[in-house]
Amino acid sequence: MEPVVERVSDAAPQPTPRERPLVELRNVAAGYTDPSGARVDVATDLNLTLKRGEMAYLIGPTGSGKSTLLKLLYMDVKPEYGVVRVGPYQSDATKERDIPHLRRMLGVVFQDFKLLPDRSAVENVSFALHATGKRGKVVRQKALQALAEVGLSHRAKARPSEMSGGEQQRACIARALVNDPVLLLADEPTGNLDPRVADEIQGLLVKVHRQGMALLMATHDYRLVKAFPARTLALVRGRLVEVDPDSL
Repeated sequence: MEPVVERVSDAAPQPTPRERPLVELRNVAAGYTDPSGARVDVATDLNLTLKRGEMAYLIGPTGSGKSTLLKLLYMDVKPEYGVVRVGPYQSDATKERDIPHLRRMLGVVFQDFKLLPDRSAVENVSFALHATGKRGKVVRQKALQALAEVGLSHRAKARPSEMSGGEQQRACIARALVNDPVLLLADEPTGNLDPRVADEIQGLLVKVHRQGMALLMATHDYRLVKAFPARTLALVRGRLVEVDPDSL
């Protein structure tokens, strides 16, 4: 069966804001310059829609452009042409000063955790709230609540060096959730974990999604895709192709 490339039709009737997808990419091209100065094209014609509350995997080998696509969504990378829209924020109209407001709609979980090494788990989660201007007792209360949601209350005072890889990733997920985002982006979140812990973390991400949050997860672990099936999109020669998880 031939895979189908999902495209956003320019001729489709214009939906109301409530009906519009949460995420749209229309004919997007993007790339980067590698350390040697060579140009690397990772996306040539990306088209995607993601609905509010939807879950999808983004698959492909290392270097295929999965991380670049996620960076397009939180506007760490701008498209060379085409349009990226997340909620009300559109790449060709959003000013630099508005990007922090876009990012408050999002939670991002990274493979390498990116926790502050000199701060405890609760302080790392609190930092995400401080970054949005929140202060006072509510910060610690919300941080502790987020840690409880990911099963890490008992490690609230532990620093990253005192936590296992799975505990560090739970802290990262708590940090991503603490601002109540509408979309969670996960970039190879189980890549540094053994299979048992990877299953636990994936189960946690799916649980968060089922509470109403959209989830887009980049992964090369097809075992997890089959164990926790959802819509699956493969990056193939700079384009997105929708595939059947059972075919992986």
